[in-house]
Order: sequence, then structure tokens, then C-alpha cells
Amino acid sequence: MADDLALKVSGLTRRFKGADGVIDVSLNVQPGERVALLGHNGAGKSTLMKGVLGLLPLETGSVAIAGHRLGSHGARAAVAYLPEAVAFHPALSGREQIRLFARLAKVDMREAEVLLERVGLSGAADRRIGTYSKGMRQRLGMAQVFLGKPALALLDEPTSGLDPIARHDLYALIDALAEQGTGVVIASHALTEIEARTDRIAILRKGQLVADAPLKTLFARADMPIRIRVEAKNDAGAVFDRFGGRRINGARVEFAVTQENKMARLAEVTAFGTEIADVEIIPPTLEDLYRFYSRSEGRT
Repeated sequence: MADDLALKVSGLTRRFKGADGVIDVSLNVQPGERVALLGHNGAGKSTLMKGVLGLLPLETGSVAIAGHRLGSHGARAAVAYLPEAVAFHPALSGREQIRLFARLAKVDMREAEVLLERVGLSGAADRRIGTYSKGMRQRLGMAQVFLGKPALALLDEPTSGLDPIARHDLYALIDALAEQGTGVVIASHALTEIEARTDRIAILRKGQLVADAPLKTLFARADMPIRIRVEAKNDAGAVFDRFGGRRINGARVEFAVTQENKMARLAEVTAFGTEIADVEIIPPTLEDLYRFYSRSEGRT
């Protein structure tokens, strides 16, 4: 049922003169689901997010957040947003800022204090935000997102400019957000880290949704080749003669297989016995998948 969805977008269209928008986009997000929203610059990610937030008038289509009509008080109360360039008043302390948000959201101040600890800012809560690093400001932004346990959270490039440890910590907070039942939409260009951190992938191309499914399903639909890299103990000539592909430094051969014939090919490799030193299976990556669907004209 629509009321059970954190987000229901139906046929959303918003175009601009001389710029890209979105065309007939439909997207559902379940409670607790993490959806990665991917697309080149200008593909329509920001337009879609702003449309969901009610910041842009729609040409056609509809948006419901936790069953509430776009623009209604219920919809505004049910959604939280973290922009890429999060900004707070530099003269305020972290504690003052989160308390301000709590008052605006009509949330108990005790929840605000708990959230500062949850995002790892309790030790810096009374420092001015102007002294915070970008990672600390992102943590404060995530504390604001948690306020009131929203039904939907929209995160625009949340790890942009963060070091690896800060990225890991931020995704741990995103996981916790989903675990409490919030549907999360993450717009990102960081494909490697997104691959293991989301439940579903949605890809926009020139304003149209060209892919929307769990990662495993998208890989199956794309029928992308799997690479097998075989290292021979001596010369790989016999392996190359059998499988073709390309030779690497004389002792290694790499060739492509399909999901259907992968096991049969591995059995053939195994038949070489002690002549083989090592076998590596290299599945397609999210980057490969993204390139495939970004170039595709159809939808899937």
C-alpha cells in the first residue's frame, strides 16, 4: 500500500529551458530501505530530490512521503535532508545548533543531546561550529537528520570530501538510520563504497530512470561478462590456446565467461591440474554496471 511506503514518486516530470530535468520518473522507497541514486552531473538527481522536497513545482506527477501529499505538513515533517555542502552558523556551538533544530522540529531536547553522542560529537558539543572539520559538520548534519525519526531521508553526496575513516563512520550512521525504519535515498558518485552499502540501485540518464532494482537483479539483466584470470606455473600458452582472451606477462591469461558457462569453464581450467598456479574470478563491478545502464537507451 502507498501509505506503507517511505516515498512514492509517480510520473514526476520537471524540465528547464536549456538545462536537464527529470521526465516521467516513478520511484518507490520502502521503510528501512537504502536506495542509491546514481547519474552523471545533469542527469536529474538534484532535480528529483528538490521535487521530492517540494522546492520545485512539478509539471506532472505526484509525490507522497509516508502517505502524506507533497507540500502538506505531514510530508514536511516526515522528510529530512542532508545537502552536499552542509552549512551551519559558525558562531553557534554544536549543542546550540542541534537544540535549535530540535525546537523547530518540536522534538524533546533530551533526544538532541542523545544524538550528539550518537554521532560522536559529545566531546565537541560546546565548541563553535566554525572550528569543526568537514567530517564533524557532516556528523552534525546527520544528527539533524535523525531528529524526530523521519520516514524518509535524502542524502546528497554525504561523504564528499571526507577521509576514509570519516566515510566509514558516516555510513555506519546511515545504516543506523535505516535500521530505525527510515527509508534512505543516497545520491553519490562514490560507486565503490555505495556497492556494499545500499539495498537497491536507481540510475538516472538524461532525466529518465533507466535502472531501478537490487544490484544482483541489475547484474543479471545486464548479462555482463565475468572475467577469469588463470596463472600458469610456467608458460600459459596451452591455456591461451584453449580459452583465448588475452595474455598477461606470459604466465597469465584472462578471458570472459557468462554466468551460465562459468562453472563449466572453471572445470576445464581445473582439468589442467598441476600446470595451474592460481585462478582468480573477477565479477563485474558497480562501475561497469553504471556505465552499461548510463549508455543504455531503454529502461529496466
